[in-house]
Amino acid sequence: MEKSITMDFRDCIENVLQLKEVDVNQYSPLVLAYIGDCVYDLIIKSMIINNGNKQVNKLHEETSHLVQASTQSLMMRTMQEHLNEEEHAVYRRGRNAKSVSPAKNQSITDYRRATGFEALVGYLYLKKRYARLMELIKIGLDSLEN
Repeated sequence: MEKSITMDFRDCIENVLQLKEVDVNQYSPLVLAYIGDCVYDLIIKSMIINNGNKQVNKLHEETSHLVQASTQSLMMRTMQEHLNEEEHAVYRRGRNAKSVSPAKNQSITDYRRATGFEALVGYLYLKKRYARLMELIKIGLDSLEN
């Protein structure tokens, strides 16, 4: 009988693509936000498709509201009080980073807060702190329902 080896998603990516070990703290906040945007998008899309099979345009409508900067900004307001010192420092670095692209259809405040949010998501993902990442995202999503 063949022995089954289970890996988490990130370990699988690292193994198959033979990615080298990196110091996450050396990444710029915009690089963290870059990967964090993708990770958050995947989490939201996974949540949306779990509600059932639908036309792709309907899925996009449901997803787009949750991934826009203004929604991330709202979530971050609630999440901030739950951050530890290290997480708050990562968020602050992301929020204060000077982006090359201007905010599209968003206030600069929302855009910056959302960049901090995405930097934090990217940081927690790269640090493999998945449970903490999901805990914070759940806090943020729950705050939207109030």
